[in-house]
Amino acid sequence: MSEFDEYIVHGEPGQKEKADAWQTAIGLQDVDGLKVSTYLLDTARQHIEGDISIDEARDRIKAYYETKSEHDAVDEEGDKASVNIVKILNEPSFAFSLVGLTSIHRRIFEGVFKFAGQLRQVELSKKEWVLGGNASVSYQPAIDLREAIEYDLSWEKEFDYSNRPMAEIIKHLSQFIADLWQIHPFREGNTRTTAVFLIKYLRSMGIPVTNDMFKEHSWYFRNALVRASYKGLNIAPTTEFVERFLRNVILGEKNELRNRDMLVGASLPTPAIQSVTEDSPKSNICSLDCTLEETAILRCIESNPKMTQKEMASTIRKSERTVKTITSSLVEKGIIVRRNGRRNGWWEIIK
Repeated sequence: MSEFDEYIVHGEPGQKEKADAWQTAIGLQDVDGLKVSTYLLDTARQHIEGDISIDEARDRIKAYYETKSEHDAVDEEGDKASVNIVKILNEPSFAFSLVGLTSIHRRIFEGVFKFAGQLRQVELSKKEWVLGGNASVSYQPAIDLREAIEYDLSWEKEFDYSNRPMAEIIKHLSQFIADLWQIHPFREGNTRTTAVFLIKYLRSMGIPVTNDMFKEHSWYFRNALVRASYKGLNIAPTTEFVERFLRNVILGEKNELRNRDMLVGASLPTPAIQSVTEDSPKSNICSLDCTLEETAILRCIESNPKMTQKEMASTIRKSERTVKTITSSLVEKGIIVRRNGRRNGWWEIIK
């Protein structure tokens, strides 16, 4: 059982949400091979159980490293970034803008990097394990960062998600997030910032996000972004692996996520970080030709068949009238059915 799973399985609703955010935040540190301290885990438990607020948790972590004479810098970065990510994930606000993106970076790495929230002014090159350990993605030149980010965000804002099949939506989202990541706006922490930005963006569109994908497969997520961005001799960029990841995140599918499937070149040693497979059956909704809003409703029903339309509206951030329209459409299409009446009944996905 993973850290905090007891709260996910048996905890109260508020505890489940907090535990989920902590698992996601800690899992994202694997992107850079970072670990968290026992003190951070103990502090997280106190926050999950309601003994302290998230701000008190942040203060404790800050004070812990201010007073600790000897500590591991790796633990410090992982601890501070984790508690900051939890605070961001627990907040409903989100700004889909350049300021919103830089704000997320600043808030994640406040007290960690002196350049937190600042666009880089240096050129980057990083040798990637998935590219054989001797090649790097070509990142955006520092002089063009602001223009490149604003272009990608503007392009995304113009995309109309309504009445599009999920296969098209996931392919589009995969390309968008890969393009945004390839810009690499910051000197460090780009993948963690991109992941938090993506989670907040999906939630803002009313999509219930399966955060455990980021908890368990953050290293896969990064390697998938590399493969979507790298162009080399006889190697073309592909969003295939990002799409596989997002199908799990958005549709709740259980596609295998194996780092070795993305390897370029000769046989390479297995990384010390994540390489996990999932053998569970796919979600009931994985193959349906549904719109984004219909998929969000189906995910709600899948997680809680007794969920009311009012609760669905709150979850996907749409009006109750919109939810009633969507559920009626799904009933007419023969995809869902209401069992045992309106008052004490439940929804069932039948197709």
